[in-house]
Amino acid sequence: MPIYEYCCEKCDQKFEELVYGDAAPACPHCGSHATHKLMSCCAHRGGGAHGDDYAPSSGGGGGCAGCSGGNCASCGH
Repeated sequence: MPIYEYCCEKCDQKFEELVYGDAAPACPHCGSHATHKLMSCCAHRGGGAHGDDYAPSSGGGGGCAGCSGGNCASCGH
């Protein structure tokens, strides 16, 4: 089952939820079902000496939602 990131439209809290279907999860902070999925920033395995280096990736080079410069280095993710 995939884990998705959500944002609550009522209290603006972000949270992760393991999803079993199409139902929108309730916010764990306020209980509201008015939530929406966020675009997640994922990591990919780099070519380090041991193959254990991870770097953030958004797939299209646009960075995550917090990035102002087009990459995650500007927001610290």
